[in-house]
Amino acid sequence: QVQLTESGGGLVQAGGSLRLSCAAFGSIRSINYMAWYRQGPGKPRELVAKITSDGRVNYLDSVKDRFTISRDNAKNSMDLQMRSLKPDDTAVYYCNVEVETIPWSNERHYWGQGTQVTVSP
Repeated sequence: QVQLTESGGGLVQAGGSLRLSCAAFGSIRSINYMAWYRQGPGKPRELVAKITSDGRVNYLDSVKDRFTISRDNAKNSMDLQMRSLKPDDTAVYYCNVEVETIPWSNERHYWGQGTQVTVSP
């Protein structure tokens, strides 16, 4: 099985910065991608940023000029550096991964429990 550990959430004033981290642990052969999703109050869950094993990235349009996603393949981890945070960034942020496990399993997608990011005006 695979477990995800998330950290870095908290309370910050508008214009501030936070760094979210996610690390995957377990019987992992490889990770196809790692991603951050978020769900704000009364809003649907949305993809914030995604990075593949070969370094391809994509971002939600509203964050692409402010957030940077990175990975450390050797540690099965990724970071999301969030700068110039806005109140609209307030949400629970979830780590999501697609993996290949040892041994093979049809269960390839895993979610973290979520970490709260709150941005005050």
